[in-house]
Amino acid sequence: MSALEAIRSVVDYEKEVERISEFMRGFVSSGKKAAEDGDTEMADATYPEKAPGKYVQQLQQVANRTLDTVEVALDDVRAFEISHSGAHVPFAFASSLAFRIEHNARSYVELFSKVVDRLLPEPDADAMQDAEADVMDVLYQARRDRDQRDNEALQAEGEGEGEGAVESFPAELKRRFVVRFVPRREQRAQAVREVGAGQIGHLVTVRGLVTRVSEVRPAMVVAAYVCDACGSEMFQQVKSRQFLPLTQCQSRRCVENRSRGRLHRQTRGSRFVRFQEVRLQELTDQVPMGDIPRSLTVHCIESTARSLNPGDVAHVSGVFVPLPYTGFRALRAGLLADTLLEAHHVRPLKRRYDELAAAASPEVHERLARLHRDGDAYARVARAIAPEIFGHDDVKKALLLLLVGAPTKRMRDGMSIRGDINVCLMGDPGVAKSQLLRFVAKVAPRGVYTTGRGSSGAGLTAAVLRDAASGELVLEGGALVLADNGICAIDEFDKMDENDRTAIHEVMEQQTISISKAGITTTLNARTAILAAANPARSRYNPRLTPEENINLPAALLSRFDVLFLMLDRPSHDDDLRLARHVAWVHTHGRHPGSADADPIDADMLRHFVASARARSPSLPRAVADYVVGAYVQLRQQHKSASAAADARRSLARSAVDSGISSSRSAIGATTPRTLLAILRLAQARARVRAADAVEIEDVDEALRLMDAAHVTLDARPPAADRPARADTSSAIYALIVRHARMLAAGPGAELPQIGYAEMLDRVRDAGFSEADFSRCIQQYEDIDVLHVNVSRTRITFVSAP
Repeated sequence: MSALEAIRSVVDYEKEVERISEFMRGFVSSGKKAAEDGDTEMADATYPEKAPGKYVQQLQQVANRTLDTVEVALDDVRAFEISHSGAHVPFAFASSLAFRIEHNARSYVELFSKVVDRLLPEPDADAMQDAEADVMDVLYQARRDRDQRDNEALQAEGEGEGEGAVESFPAELKRRFVVRFVPRREQRAQAVREVGAGQIGHLVTVRGLVTRVSEVRPAMVVAAYVCDACGSEMFQQVKSRQFLPLTQCQSRRCVENRSRGRLHRQTRGSRFVRFQEVRLQELTDQVPMGDIPRSLTVHCIESTARSLNPGDVAHVSGVFVPLPYTGFRALRAGLLADTLLEAHHVRPLKRRYDELAAAASPEVHERLARLHRDGDAYARVARAIAPEIFGHDDVKKALLLLLVGAPTKRMRDGMSIRGDINVCLMGDPGVAKSQLLRFVAKVAPRGVYTTGRGSSGAGLTAAVLRDAASGELVLEGGALVLADNGICAIDEFDKMDENDRTAIHEVMEQQTISISKAGITTTLNARTAILAAANPARSRYNPRLTPEENINLPAALLSRFDVLFLMLDRPSHDDDLRLARHVAWVHTHGRHPGSADADPIDADMLRHFVASARARSPSLPRAVADYVVGAYVQLRQQHKSASAAADARRSLARSAVDSGISSSRSAIGATTPRTLLAILRLAQARARVRAADAVEIEDVDEALRLMDAAHVTLDARPPAADRPARADTSSAIYALIVRHARMLAAGPGAELPQIGYAEMLDRVRDAGFSEADFSRCIQQYEDIDVLHVNVSRTRITFVSAP
């Protein structure tokens, strides 16, 4: 075999170091230009226009121990090269230093670190004189004093100046900083599946959802050893997750004495950095149809640690590097290797409400003030929720109050009363329930959208997994944990399994999740507002049945919702005409009709409005509290009177002609102590929307109006003119049974066969009757020996021919 000549790099790294030194010393930042470009991270507000030495000041802060990260913006490198190129032709990006950094970021981190070591100035004050000097400073000073004494002793022995001098410390051990690159603003954020093998070693930006965050642990980068024979110190740089520790001393004394002393690792003299592992998953809009979301492991070191939380959507920029398998996994994997991203820069896309309110510009404050001055901000902002969807004004107002919420009450004994508002939308298909859920989850800074059929109990609460870094069992939060301090939108709420649905009971009231799995017993925070959408049990909503029979959900769960809206699809000439015109306008112009206003409220302005409203904590005056008490007592009395009237009607007309009214009042329309808390939460949210410091009676009236509107829809029935006149209920059900049996018979005049009880019950329900009506009919016809039902109530037999 013939040997191949090694390919030499075309990059002269010595000249690269000179270019980097020139850039670090000579770059001049313009705060005005950076602010015009919208880059607040690269333009420090403290720098005046044409302030010299942006990176020189960073180096001084590093020397003074007030800064531990040197952030190098590639836009600054590019601008510096263009300004110092001296060429008349446009400076090509492919031949620039910024291009080489972007395509070989890991190597240039070391080059920049060496330049920083060389250019690092002296601190303004002696660190050793500082009373708060840490242990590493004391160790470094002691090591320098000892090395100086050893060198003087060697010179006194006549072995020559500098001969046998103790080797200096590793540069990584003395560095009190890390170098991080900020990507160019023009660089496109990619999905996880778009990052391939061709970008190994490149500086890439990935957009995704943070699903798991490990604990911050110390990671060793330099291991220090002490010889038990000669007392010398030795250092070993650690550049991978696993390393082979040194065992024998290689110092000059041990080699001359042939003692080969054993080395003992010294934790105090080693250098550790903060290390955190993050799991980044693709967003829903990045996943092709039929595929599952892909994930990428992100290593956050030092300044990037603790910058991400589960549920955050962020742009993470870093170096895409391979990670070889170790141990038995390496034997099984062969030539395969895993990949990860070494984070350099993190930019959250959805900031928290407090951060959003603090970062609001003066223009935003002016628009918010003008919105409140113009009046009726409550209705205008409510219309800005999903403006492409026509109608549903009260539903949108309830969703606005859900976004704003009420302040959480903390009692002195540690008990907390939730301020988040839970809303349930139920009704016919095609009334835009899912679109409303998606819009609210998109607007909320921490919004998680999931479906009932695709969610399990562990997927909603927490799952026990084994950490790849430590091998320990850890908890990975589900949708409700990821939506902490946010909104969790659950579509197809009625399709969830009963066992999985019980996990939400604790969250909706106590806002916690109690876990006892695999030896892990803990309580997780789930301070989230639940927005659920449920479909009827039989395709469309049947007004003749109670909401429990239509939605097929337990009353204990539905009572935890503050507001329940029933969205029916009723034919109406005027409403259908307005709806059709609205949809035609949206498809013709590609926007909703309200976008042509002088000051439209977009999604970003809606977030700022909600953030500004949530910053307030309105109080409840004594007079308003008495008004709420009176209203609640009146609602309880009305419910009591209605229940008594319903019982009287049932007793007097047990077998009377069915008028289409359900046999009992809906349980979810009942007034309970939870209704009182719901009124208070809605009223406080309404006061927040008005930017008021105290709740007023009009806020309570609006809360009562919304709840009454929801109850009106819950008790909705078709008009009397639309209800067909029906005979006795038992006779009508018996006619259905006979008709179905004749369809199953062998032929005309043949004996009627047995029919299934459950099958007939479904047909009776589809006809608009309840299970109680069916049972009463069977009982009546059994008493006159016309029908017979077996003991297990599975078959219906005709005793006599009809």
